[in-house]
Amino acid sequence: MDISVRRPGELTAADRAAWSAMQARAVEDGSPQLANPFLAPEFTLAVGRCRRGTRIAVVREEGVPAAFFPYQRTSLGVGRAVGLGVSDAQGLVHRPGFQWDARELLDACGLSLWEFDHLVEGQKPFEASASGSFASPVIDVEQGFPSYLAQLRKQSPKFTRTTLAKERRLGRDAGGVRYVHDERDPAVLRRLIAWKSAQYRRTGRSDRFARPWISHLVEQLFHTRSASFGGLLSVLYAGGRPVAAHFGLRSPTVLACWFPAYDPDFAKYSPGLVLHVRMAEGAAAAGLAYLDLGRGGKAYKDSLKTRELSVSEGWVTRRHPVALGYRARRAPVRALRNAVLARPQLFEPADRLLKQVGRLRRGA
Repeated sequence: MDISVRRPGELTAADRAAWSAMQARAVEDGSPQLANPFLAPEFTLAVGRCRRGTRIAVVREEGVPAAFFPYQRTSLGVGRAVGLGVSDAQGLVHRPGFQWDARELLDACGLSLWEFDHLVEGQKPFEASASGSFASPVIDVEQGFPSYLAQLRKQSPKFTRTTLAKERRLGRDAGGVRYVHDERDPAVLRRLIAWKSAQYRRTGRSDRFARPWISHLVEQLFHTRSASFGGLLSVLYAGGRPVAAHFGLRSPTVLACWFPAYDPDFAKYSPGLVLHVRMAEGAAAAGLAYLDLGRGGKAYKDSLKTRELSVSEGWVTRRHPVALGYRARRAPVRALRNAVLARPQLFEPADRLLKQVGRLRRGA
């Protein structure tokens, strides 16, 4: 393999076009998972403007780009998936039939290790090092919204009746409901971020938006728009007032769900659930194939989904003391977290404890 490593600003227009073209052909080439917007060059370039150490390995065959491998690295040569912690799809974007040796790639990138937690399917050289795989629920809308709604009524009849009834009641009580699939008002994005920050604190979770680089990244992506990629802010209004909103990323075929939140004053109407149903309708009207709800088990995802994708987590390592030390430190933490999330008898008390911490924070 002919591998050259580039900083985001050094990626040529021709290479960026080749990367986008691989994604555009991913569905017809039999690798639809590569069409996820988190794997687009625009996402990596945006992360590169927020995080030092972002790099792109360009793999060429006979002088022609065959694959692109985005990653972040530390000064010690520890590699991580681009945007690890907020990215919901990771891996190497490549042409059909491309094969690679994972350790040879790491060696060319100067990495002792590469860590991932949302590796998409079909990345066999990386999957061999995965420590676990997890479901990522999906809403299929390629056949149109009426088809999806009919399926939703069949698989989750009580959920569907209740959600649509709450939408009607919200309209009666608040003075009409309006959905905007692609809202361009940055003030509404700021309101969504405020809701999400409050939700993190209320439930005892770490507030992602307290990290300036994440706020900066989201703001950048909100203003990024092209035919192949864009940040998408979708908003549910009631009586002219935003009551729920979601910010995600879209490609020509996929809406990657990312940051949903709602106004707690309207919680009894379940505006977040209503919003997701309308997002499915809006995505179908825009010609998208599906909404990726992201890794993690949630009751609302189980009610809305039509099927599941699979993502993996783990490390690809070379024989290096830094890799051994990093993995020894990180592996127990991951194992404990996954054990808690996978077992209701552990998750429920842990969730109650986090919410109690959130209440104490608010009291303080």
